[in-house]
Amino acid sequence: MQRKTPVKSESARELVEYIALALVEDTSSVRVTQAKNGAKIRLQLHVAKEDMGRVIGKGGKVANSIRQLLKVTSNRDGRQVTMDVMEPDTKY
Repeated sequence: MQRKTPVKSESARELVEYIALALVEDTSSVRVTQAKNGAKIRLQLHVAKEDMGRVIGKGGKVANSIRQLLKVTSNRDGRQVTMDVMEPDTKY
């Protein structure tokens, strides 16, 4: 029987941050914030305006791939994790 390893919200945030840092040129602007609501976690990824295309990808493929990874890792412990890529002009 396979053992379930709980995925903490911090590890989900760290996963998004790790992927974003690998994709962008301006690593100093990468920031991931999170909000919890029970079993739901909402992550917001902030990057420089010049790096938005790298994080989103053509047709949103890169962002959707990151969301898929979050879904797979968070389903193990019954949490729902969503991620939004925030506009650079958005106030934190």
